[in-house]
Amino acid sequence: MTVAATPAPPQAPPKPTWDPRRPQPVLPWLRPTIRIRLTLLYGGMFLIAGILLLSIIYLLAAQAISTGNQPLFKIVGFDKLSVSSDNCPAINMAGGTSSTVSLGDFNNAIAQCVDHQRQAALDNLLSRSLLALLGLAVIAFAFGYAMAGRVLSPLGRITRTARAVAGSDLSRRIELDGPDDELKELADTFDDMLERLQRAFTAQQRFVGNASHELRTPLAINRTLLEVHLSDPGAPVELQQLGKTLLATNERSEQLVEGLLLLARSDNQIVERKPVDLAEVASQAVDQVHAEAEAKGVTIRGARKPAVVQGNGVLLERIALNLLQNAVRYNVPEDGWVEVNTEIQHGQAVLYVANTGPVVPAYEIDNLFEPFRRLRTERTGSDKGVGLGLSIVRSVARAHGGHIVAQPREGGGLVMRVTLPI
Repeated sequence: MTVAATPAPPQAPPKPTWDPRRPQPVLPWLRPTIRIRLTLLYGGMFLIAGILLLSIIYLLAAQAISTGNQPLFKIVGFDKLSVSSDNCPAINMAGGTSSTVSLGDFNNAIAQCVDHQRQAALDNLLSRSLLALLGLAVIAFAFGYAMAGRVLSPLGRITRTARAVAGSDLSRRIELDGPDDELKELADTFDDMLERLQRAFTAQQRFVGNASHELRTPLAINRTLLEVHLSDPGAPVELQQLGKTLLATNERSEQLVEGLLLLARSDNQIVERKPVDLAEVASQAVDQVHAEAEAKGVTIRGARKPAVVQGNGVLLERIALNLLQNAVRYNVPEDGWVEVNTEIQHGQAVLYVANTGPVVPAYEIDNLFEPFRRLRTERTGSDKGVGLGLSIVRSVARAHGGHIVAQPREGGGLVMRVTLPI
């Protein structure tokens, strides 16, 4: 929340969320997941194969029971013949003779009845086959969905590892077992990339830590010499003023070195965790900035409810202290206030810090979390801090598995919300 001392305009347009250079999706609901697409592929192929097989069986069955237009038999004569049929009423006759019933009409009736029975048998075969195909298609789609999930399970493992790495845990590896196929090759490549990234980040943190440690000694020596010089009552006034200026500059450099050390330390995951109450941490931070707040005419208020998390107490105290110091230092000249709340929300511990102050454009929020960045300026140029406050807060929150969200407050100032897992 390190903002510049120069007043900001009363209102600033928010940063547009729509980017004309980015292609917008057309009908996003028509973009199914890869698992659904594989399921449709498996089920569709089975359905097409089933339809083809059913058509072939139907044609073969129709050809097998059909002998063309000629009837299977023909009656050439009858005398005192009795015929009864419930399915073919046209051939019903009782005691008929060639003089009362035409022999040709009787044969035609028998041929029509046989054709009708053939068609009924084919229709029955088709309907039963379609029902069987429908049931098997449902089973095929369900089986295809399960198989697609099993085939894509390595991708899910890769995704979970990538998500854990995105949370600053570079020690995670996929270590996928199985045959040397494309998925295992992808997982091994991803593991190699993580290994190189971890070595690079470790080397960078080691360099920052070593450099900061090496800078501590000369800065401490300079501070001692300046304090000894300032304690001499016979020193000229000009030298006294120069000594005070150099001492302030040296103190600023020490703060910068301490900030770099803390930033390098907080980028790592917290190994040793202990129960820490955010309410107690916030209260200690309030006590430390109380004198500065009174000097600037800033009122600190808020309700701090118990919110116990597992983490490092020193680093968590640094979160609250940095947020409170920024909230007090970058406030309005008169009648300013800072609100500090802690509570449990949705199974997570929340530290809430809001303050009055100059208007901060929404599109500048992300820049405030970058090291040595301030509002509308990139390098340090203010006597209010060294430009690492919010960077340290974000790094510490990430190291504890949490995150920080900043929002412009209506009327000026910022609202900081730190969320940590319990």
